[in-house]
Amino acid sequence: MPLRVTPEESFAARLSAGGRQTGMWVCSGSPLIAEICAGSGLDWLLIDAEHSPNGLESLLAQLQAIHGYPIAPVIRPPSGDPVLLKQYLDLGAQNLLIPMVDTAEQAAELVRAVRYPPQGIRGVGSALARASRWNRIDGYLQNAAEVLTLLVQIETAAAVEKVAEIAAVDGVDGLFIGPSDLAASMGHLGQQDHPEVVAAVEHCIRVIKAAGKPVGVNAFAEATARRYIAAGVDFLLVGADVALLARGSEALAAQYISSADDDARASY
Repeated sequence: MPLRVTPEESFAARLSAGGRQTGMWVCSGSPLIAEICAGSGLDWLLIDAEHSPNGLESLLAQLQAIHGYPIAPVIRPPSGDPVLLKQYLDLGAQNLLIPMVDTAEQAAELVRAVRYPPQGIRGVGSALARASRWNRIDGYLQNAAEVLTLLVQIETAAAVEKVAEIAAVDGVDGLFIGPSDLAASMGHLGQQDHPEVVAAVEHCIRVIKAAGKPVGVNAFAEATARRYIAAGVDFLLVGADVALLARGSEALAAQYISSADDDARASY
């Protein structure tokens, strides 16, 4: 008889349980680095495929590498393409963060993309997929929506204007604010800490919390992260594997090699 298994706890379940979830990006595409980060003691990892060299095979390897560690993996695809989301879900990604969601209509279509008919349009391939452990998870087709987490990213001025409507969409489990692209869309490229950007982020935090949805934010600068923690964020990202390696190697070089280029570089 095949071994019957159960799906992992979803990120939405962790958020619902209360307590802030603190995590970091994994952008290297390396299963080894993903596994190292998985044992860090952080609450969650964002494995990025929007701005990183990740395809289906490398995402699968990273999910396998961190499986069994007490950390929640969240995957960010490059877009909300339903075909791509179907492939990610079949790989066994239970938690998705979709970038550049500007309207409630977009969010509603994403909900449909991650659910099986009749509630959605996700293609049925569970017998072939790691998601159901090749049909070793009893009732996977009927219960898949209960163990999936759909997070949408607010990262444009247009999305800020519509944030209340997006937060009201049934099936969206949480909203995550991206200050970098938000700053760019507001005319403050590279200035995530510009007062207008910070004000927009804090406005979104208030609106999303009032809607009863978890809200997250990206904040690499500790002072900024602490500010958003005080504002009530439920989950946040405070670093990235590639940024830690870049800054750490630069610090090592600075310790032993004199250089005229001593300007600090932004982490994100």
